[in-house]
Amino acid sequence: MKIDKDHAVAEALALLDEIGLDALSTRKLAERLGVKQPSLYWHFRDKQALLDAMNAQMMRTSHARRTPLAGEDWRDFLHAHATSFRACLLGRRDGARVHAGARAEPDALPEAEAHLACLVAAGFDVGAALTALVTVARFVVGFVLEEQAEAAHPPRLEAIEAFPLLSEAGRIYATLPREALFLSGLQAILRGLR
Repeated sequence: MKIDKDHAVAEALALLDEIGLDALSTRKLAERLGVKQPSLYWHFRDKQALLDAMNAQMMRTSHARRTPLAGEDWRDFLHAHATSFRACLLGRRDGARVHAGARAEPDALPEAEAHLACLVAAGFDVGAALTALVTVARFVVGFVLEEQAEAAHPPRLEAIEAFPLLSEAGRIYATLPREALFLSGLQAILRGLR
């Protein structure tokens, strides 16, 4: 039975949401699709190739602000891009882990070129533009990695009770909306880049 690559990737993402990245395997995906595992190798030579395809599909379908608008200020673009990227990664169980281990597919290269062009047009040299883009992207991925890990394993605050500043900080952290914390960090990065 021939399998459709797009269908296989969609099923892999659904399986990811159900069982998480650690349990995901090409064997389990083959079972879900009702095929033998070797038939997946036609599209995915290994689990890494499957993860690359899953990441590409997540970016295509859930990351709304992948490229700058015509004439958009670089700060506005990076803000919109980062918040959309975060939402995309949060939209899937272990989304940040899938992205962190994935290699970009060739169809993502024009987007990367557009990102660099936006910053170069604003006065960044290519090296500074690259640094800015990597800094923002890694902030987003790292933030979501922690956010998703914390959802599965909330921090234990009992151990900090003997430390008054840590205790106060822990209480603030426990009540602070993650969105506000993310936006605060993003704004600090954008101010620094400016």
